Amino acid sequence: MRIIRHLGPTGPAYAALQPDGTAREIAGDILGEFHATDRVVRPGKLLAPVVPANLLAIGLNYRKHAEEGGRGAPEKPVLFLKATSAVQNPGDPIEIPRHLASDEVDYECELAVVIGRRCKNVARADALDYVLGYTCANDVSARDWQRKPWGGGQWCQAKSFDTFCPLGPVLVTRDEIPDPNCLRIRTLLNDQVMQDWNTDDMIFDVPALIEFLSGSKTLLPGTVILTGTPHGVGFARPLPVFMRPGDTVTIDIEKIGSLTNPVILEHV
Repeated sequence: MRIIRHLGPTGPAYAALQPDGTAREIAGDILGEFHATDRVVRPGKLLAPVVPANLLAIGLNYRKHAEEGGRGAPEKPVLFLKATSAVQNPGDPIEIPRHLASDEVDYECELAVVIGRRCKNVARADALDYVLGYTCANDVSARDWQRKPWGGGQWCQAKSFDTFCPLGPVLVTRDEIPDPNCLRIRTLLNDQVMQDWNTDDMIFDVPALIEFLSGSKTLLPGTVILTGTPHGVGFARPLPVFMRPGDTVTIDIEKIGSLTNPVILEHV
């Protein structure tokens, strides 16, 4: 099922996209029991497909990305957190911050995993049973806050500014993507391909990440796991490329679709 969250007449609502292009109302709770009804709806403004209970993010999880950043492959997954307030809707702007300003705002295409039910101490073999589905994510990062001495190496600070986690445009349930580690994943900045790789290059695949994370913390329904980005990020290029007001950035993942956001200067 391809699920959208949209702004309906009475507020946020869920709908299931159909092969013929129509959408059917979803009844129930997508983090519990739900089903697509026969009622056809006209979707309103697209929203991020899930309101995350937590945003758990993994760094340095693609072999070539770890190399381009000057590091080898980590022995264990590298975990950091993003504030849930960083979530942004498809089509809405990524805002370059004015306060605590950054001149080095970077893109990162990522496969996002949405946990569908309470998950603790789960074995790798059973891990995907706890997944509701997958969506596209852009792990927007202020590299100066992350990498420069005055920034203090603050990954959470660098990646948690408002609007720094666009999600969408759809949530594709796990039955439609039996293997999340064989998907083409790309970033396009102003229609120029910046990242173009495959999720099979993950050092720790999706089941391994769920096993690792659930071994120390309960993954609540609605937890979103960002699984890392491939090589080609802006800061690691011979001539660094950062996002500027007026740019448009698209994250494209096979079997899911394209998540596009404009870039603007933060409103004050």
